[in-house]
This record gives sequence, structure tokens and C-alpha cells, in this order.
Amino acid sequence: MSQRLKDRVAVVTGAGRGIGYAIAERFAAEGAKLVLADLDPKTLEEAATRLRATGAEVVTEAGDLAKQDVAERTIQAAVKHFGTLDILANNAGGGILRPFLDHTPDTLRTTIDRNLWTCIWCCWYALPIMKAKGYGRIVNLGADSVRNGLFDHAAYNAAKGGMHGMTTGLAREFARDGITVNTVAPCVVNTPQLAEVAAVNPELVRKVIDVVPMGRPGEMHEIASMVAYLATPEAAFVTGQVISVNGGTTML
Repeated sequence: MSQRLKDRVAVVTGAGRGIGYAIAERFAAEGAKLVLADLDPKTLEEAATRLRATGAEVVTEAGDLAKQDVAERTIQAAVKHFGTLDILANNAGGGILRPFLDHTPDTLRTTIDRNLWTCIWCCWYALPIMKAKGYGRIVNLGADSVRNGLFDHAAYNAAKGGMHGMTTGLAREFARDGITVNTVAPCVVNTPQLAEVAAVNPELVRKVIDVVPMGRPGEMHEIASMVAYLATPEAAFVTGQVISVNGGTTML
């Protein structure tokens, strides 16, 4: 690896498994120091142990990032342990995918909390640190389904669409502070979560894969690669973008 993130400090949310872990793994290989956050403390510590075994410096913060105090504690952990914060990868999320009228008030609130409030609170606490130092990289994990109106995704798209909209607003607001804000928008990705959905609703997974021109899900490392690029100093002139990594599912 090129060590493009050597000595940079990164917070990765939803890092216990799946795309979040793949991002953390790539950041570690690029030389970053890591604060990993996840709702599940057991999964989180297992992920941290694997990364420490590769030589990475890793601390963890478990909890629900949709809660303001947990987000604050997570961002401050970067300053407490490593003295600063350079990169925030807002990956925490997870869709409750069902027809809109099959949702309950609880599942609607959970979908918004997981995917939008986690991002809002983490950005709100990270940006003052980045602005004070004149440098920052925020990379949000959005969803290509916001662009293509995928079936059973209306509530999920409401949350991810909010993230996409916040990306452009923050990018413009902080453009002269050395801070870039971008979103990587995957389509269907070959994650443990996808396997869990397939076990319950294989027809939904088949339909989602069928809309991908390449005829396959993305791989986690393919998403992490784009996130890593946007987190580097060399991506300094890329901001306010929603970049799809989607096998051609939407184009242009």
C-alpha cells in the first residue's frame, strides 16, 4: 500500500463488519490511526483485534450514534487518543427495506436514525475540529437507490437522500476551510448483511442484482477503494460530489 494516509486520524462508523470494516481495513493499510465505532460492542472489538494484529493503532467506541452524546464521545475519542481528527467516514446505517405502507412508525424512525442522524451528529462534532486545523475529509456512505427509485427503498432513500443533500450543503459551506465533503453511493454490495437479507427475501435480492448492468453485486473492497481516495490529500479538489460505485446501475 502507498501509505497515503500515514499518521492521519480517521473515525469510521459502522466499522464492526461489512463495508465499514472494509473501509477501516483499507485506511489501516494506508497508514491511518483509527477510531472505530459500532452499535455492537462484541463485533466492534473483534474487528479492532483483527486490525491491531496488522499493526494498526485502533481505539473503539461502542454505542448508538443517532444519540447526540454517543456521537460526541466518538469524535472526541480521536482527539483524546490521537490529538486530532483528519477523516470522518460516515458508514453507520442499515436499511429496513419493505414496501412503504408495511413500515411502522418505529421502523420509519429507526431507518432515519440509523442513516441520517448518525451522520448529522458526527459531522456536527467533527467539523469544528477540522475547521480549526484547516483540514478535513468527510466521506459519507450514501445509496445509489436514491437516484434510481429502487423498489421497497422509499423510507431508506428518504434517509440517504438527506445525507446526499447535506453533503452538498456542507461542501459549499466549508469549501474554503480545507475541508472536503463527499458521498460514495454504492448499489447492492456483497456484504454479510446482504446474505442475511437473501436468507429471508431472496426474491428482493435477485431483483436488486438484476438492475445492475454488470450482473453482480459490488465487492466491499471496491467501495472502500473510492472512500480511501476521497480521504486522501490528493482528492483536495473533489468536494460536494455523490459518486456512484454501482456497476453501471445509474449512469451520469
